[in-house]
Amino acid sequence: MRNVQLNTSLLNQPIMLPNGSVIPNRLAKAATSETLATYSNNPTEKHVRLYQRWASSGIGLIITGNIMIDRRALGEPGNVVVEDERDFAILQKWAKTVTEQGSQLWAQLNHPGKQSPKGLNIRNISASAVPFEAEMQSLFATPYEATHDEIIEIIQRFGRSALICKKAGFSGVEIHAAHGYLINQFLSPLHNLRKDEWGGTPEKRRKFLLEVYKEIRKQVGADFPVAIKLNSADFQKGGFTEEDSFEVIKALSIAGIDLIEISGGTYESGVAKAPQKSSTIAREAFFIDFAQKVRAHVKTPLMVTGGFRSVEGMNQALESNAFDVVGIARLMAIDPDAPRFLLSGLNGRQTVKPIKTGIKKIDALGIMEVLWYTQQLKRISRGNEPKPNESGLWAFIKSVLRSGWGTYATQRTRSK
Repeated sequence: MRNVQLNTSLLNQPIMLPNGSVIPNRLAKAATSETLATYSNNPTEKHVRLYQRWASSGIGLIITGNIMIDRRALGEPGNVVVEDERDFAILQKWAKTVTEQGSQLWAQLNHPGKQSPKGLNIRNISASAVPFEAEMQSLFATPYEATHDEIIEIIQRFGRSALICKKAGFSGVEIHAAHGYLINQFLSPLHNLRKDEWGGTPEKRRKFLLEVYKEIRKQVGADFPVAIKLNSADFQKGGFTEEDSFEVIKALSIAGIDLIEISGGTYESGVAKAPQKSSTIAREAFFIDFAQKVRAHVKTPLMVTGGFRSVEGMNQALESNAFDVVGIARLMAIDPDAPRFLLSGLNGRQTVKPIKTGIKKIDALGIMEVLWYTQQLKRISRGNEPKPNESGLWAFIKSVLRSGWGTYATQRTRSK
């Protein structure tokens, strides 16, 4: 990618959210899977080091990787869980290391539903007892259908976790409703087969999400940023479509959400799956076409994540006025200082490339590249530099071994 200095007035422009909060520029570090917590799910100094490095780049907004709301419902070994104030001191330190450098830090709150490796949780629940596709059933068990009481408890947990993060000094929270996790499972007619108040029609399928938002807003108040990460579509036959997503976005906008991050895909179909249209690929922003449709009807600030490769592409995308914030994630794993260059009108030192193991069945899994980038975050958290050319196969093997050990260690921790 050529490194030519450009006019960066748009990337450097601050943005005011509906509640009056101001993000200092238009660059955001989108959430990435980190799994840096202990096997008791406590945040550590590794989080502080990683986020200190990112914040020093001058990026306007940093969104954490999965912070789970329930120790009984983990997406991976090493997830941070915030369900009470036992880790309040390190949460405060984590938040302060970012905000004192001028960036905002938002906690991404999540529940995995059925999207959790076999054996990690005692009982996985979902909207309905729908198994994964055949090729992934060896990794993920068929879930139980959540009861009404379990649904109500989860809604309350989202609110409680958001309030704890606010008290600890985080700048905002983001609800993870994308990429095949629990809220996405409720939204999808493929995974939600219920016929009660939580399913059966598009309105009922989105009730769970809207109740989560209401509970969070009730706990944190009107002046605290609450955002959402939402799929434009799941890219699965019979699943959550662009039409479904558009209706959810309209409902959230009316409810008062502060920012909507648009992404796409699931672990089954591929996370942040690239579009097929050459015109969209050329514009870099994978989901800009959908964002343009949304922008015509919704004034809520929009963030688009996926596909950005150059400072020129980012500025051109912002000039379209289809969205307001550029989300970058994988680039931050291989070039944590990239925002410093981008905000100066220069391309970063690294370019995001496809990661392959050479084994077709593994490379077809949407989770494969997530594992490789997670390895890079672990290096940065230890104070080392990332390895942009690390073997995809070697990273996959290490991840599988670590996940196996992590599942065993998590089980042992629970049994004590």
